[in-house]
Amino acid sequence: MQVMNAVEPPCSDAGPVRSTDLRRASLGAGVITLLVISAASPLSVVAGGFPIGMMLGNGAGTPALVLAALLVLLVFAAGYTAMATCVTNAGGFYAMIARGWGGHAGGAAAMVAVLGYVTLQFGLYGLLGAVTSEALEAQFGLAVPWWGCALAAMASVAVLGYRQIDFSARILAVFVVAEYAVVLLLDVLILHKGGAQGIDLRSFDPQVIASGNPFIGLLFCFAAFIGFESTTIYSEEAKNPQRSIPIATYGALLLVGSFYSFSLWCLVLGAGSGDVVARITALHDPTQLLYVMSDGYAGAHFTSLLRGMFIASIYAGLIAFHNSTARYFYAMGREGLLPAWLGWTHPRHKSPHAASVLQSVLCAVVVAAFAVVGADPVLTQFAWLSNLATICLLVLMIATAVAVLRFFRTDTRGYGPLRARVMPALSILGLALVLVLAVRNFHVLTGASGLISAALLLLVPVAGVAGYLLARRLARTHPLRFANLGRDRI
Repeated sequence: MQVMNAVEPPCSDAGPVRSTDLRRASLGAGVITLLVISAASPLSVVAGGFPIGMMLGNGAGTPALVLAALLVLLVFAAGYTAMATCVTNAGGFYAMIARGWGGHAGGAAAMVAVLGYVTLQFGLYGLLGAVTSEALEAQFGLAVPWWGCALAAMASVAVLGYRQIDFSARILAVFVVAEYAVVLLLDVLILHKGGAQGIDLRSFDPQVIASGNPFIGLLFCFAAFIGFESTTIYSEEAKNPQRSIPIATYGALLLVGSFYSFSLWCLVLGAGSGDVVARITALHDPTQLLYVMSDGYAGAHFTSLLRGMFIASIYAGLIAFHNSTARYFYAMGREGLLPAWLGWTHPRHKSPHAASVLQSVLCAVVVAAFAVVGADPVLTQFAWLSNLATICLLVLMIATAVAVLRFFRTDTRGYGPLRARVMPALSILGLALVLVLAVRNFHVLTGASGLISAALLLLVPVAGVAGYLLARRLARTHPLRFANLGRDRI
């Protein structure tokens, strides 16, 4: 792949030459898939998000909605991965939108992406802090505030983000394998014992799927897949990006989607397909469903293991999202949208260490702010910010699908019209419908008032305008660098 050479230097000031290169050819398709699956935090979603989604949505029909969401995302991935083979850049969505729409839209997308990824991390630290604090109290009688647990985890995530990405990947591999193993073992036990009312396929019955509020359930399903899109962020570090990125994207989607649908179906059977909503509603905390099933089908010791793995799953997600966000900051610094020092890489680790430090500081400030005002780390910090991140990602996916159409409009680069044009267009329709539903029901998803929900949603266009202005400034001060936003880097 050709790289444009007419690029202004990242800094015109005299001084030592700073490294701006990531570690090349260090990640294979399997490692990238692990990073992406970790970002999805599958155990934490099955234990934490889906029980609420089943209660508010269509109950026993949720496993089928997962497959519907998976289908839409696979259609999106067709054009996404096709363009990813032509645009090798750590900027991910931002780089693709810059190439398809132009630099101004790329700048807007970059800031929306940063907003989405950092707010998701802020929310996850609230969730991790709360569940860790509760576990320490229950298991050891230790009263540690949630923010203390969050800051301790943050320190270790900062160290991992500062080092080589393959070091983080080895840590994540252990967590991913373990969390899949414990949930699948519980699934097998539920099936072996025949569930509460026998084995049935009511979850895939059209009448059950359409019951309750399937639109709310569908929103939870889409939110559960957040992270799969980060494959392209690692393209500059992939051993063979033209092959590794499509494999990792499809592999992550299929693994996570099948895991979600199968495990939710088993949970429905464990609770009874006709009683699952009533059983969740009767719990003082809907997120206890997985543990109630574990107590009944596997025993208290296995439940303790699940609780520990729940914490590990959130922690793994934080490591993965930290790495993703650092690469967005890095790409923006390297290309001139943000200060140049964000585009520096460590001389030995070749990691975006400066960008990593910045987001660690941002996370510490936000966690401290929520702690000072006494906000609930789960019902406020996590619920508000994780759903805001979902909105950001939906906006970016729609914009990226349009960018794919624009990128291939005159030359499909060897791809057929189905993959380069038809499937991106279909994904735009599907994702736009989901975005409209998410915005209309945002107050339901967050549990916030109408005013607060509107204020949170307003942050998305504000971030877009800020990014547009950054790009406009770059176009005025460094037109050549602006023209090369999102260019291929290998």
